[in-house]
Amino acid sequence: MIDEAILAEAAALLAHLRARGEMIATAESCTGGLIAGALTHVPGSSDVVERGFVTYSNAAKTEMLEVPADLITLVGAVSEQVAAAMAEGALRRSHADVAVSVTGVAGPGGGSMEKPVGLVWFGLARRGAATVTMQRVFPGDRASVRAQTVAAAFALVHHSIA
Repeated sequence: MIDEAILAEAAALLAHLRARGEMIATAESCTGGLIAGALTHVPGSSDVVERGFVTYSNAAKTEMLEVPADLITLVGAVSEQVAAAMAEGALRRSHADVAVSVTGVAGPGGGSMEKPVGLVWFGLARRGAATVTMQRVFPGDRASVRAQTVAAAFALVHHSIA
């Protein structure tokens, strides 16, 4: 079940994109499709949501989004560089005007001193604009980290098109 506040944010973002005549693509790792799922839960979203990529594995990031395998080996999947490459790959591999990506450590395991549980990198690519990245470290359990990631992704896209 998707939280009502998240659905309200999704509807607002879709309305904003629709008013601009723009479409969105998503590239998701740690959220496993929750961003696209929340967007497409809103009736009428098909005129704004172009496609979503769930690239949970490193191989999927490379095969579907053209993230260089050497980059993942060098800096790790949870990194600023990979988040940017994911967003740029989603834009290249779609007909969308804007693409948002997320890669992180949702937990409860998998964290380290350098990349703790709750760490998420975001990427936002727009046609004709420089790619934007941001990092957040969210508190809470796996479900909470993932929900906060979805909300932050919506806020990032909304801010970028304001």
